[in-house]
Amino acid sequence: MAHALVEKSELTVASFVTDYASYNLWANQQLVDWLKTKPVALMEQTVPSSYPSLKQTLLHIWDTQRFWLSVLQQVPAPTSFIWVGFEGTVEDVFEGIVDQSVELADYLRSLTEAELQEDVVFASPWAQGIRSRLEFTHHCLNHSTYHRGQVVTIGRNLGLTDAPMTDYCFYFLMK
Repeated sequence: MAHALVEKSELTVASFVTDYASYNLWANQQLVDWLKTKPVALMEQTVPSSYPSLKQTLLHIWDTQRFWLSVLQQVPAPTSFIWVGFEGTVEDVFEGIVDQSVELADYLRSLTEAELQEDVVFASPWAQGIRSRLEFTHHCLNHSTYHRGQVVTIGRNLGLTDAPMTDYCFYFLMK
């Protein structure tokens, strides 16, 4: 089935960031919708990867987006990780990552061009620095893309061969 690309509108930094955050939400929702059709037991099955299961990898995406949102907002970072001692269900994880992606997209949608260019301070036990809100936004969303790829690879190692296409260009075609 051929899809026509929608007419391109004027691209600004703010419109790009807004669209990229909407893409992030869409891609996370695509993975969640796909994983909801799979046996729950597969979500916690251990596989060699950066994070040892589908559930843990999704928790990491959720947690990291939550952390970077605090940096972008310049509010104190969460003091604990979601994934450490997480006792929620797989459904809680699915809901949490999507809700957090909505929160991140809504926040980024509220920013002006000038606010995206503002420098923000990043301080953590691992690193510190000052960069524009735009650069940290790019990092956050790119990080989620990286780990979505791991979700697909973990899924393949568990025998799931029907992962959805979540490439950025596919998002354009679908919207």
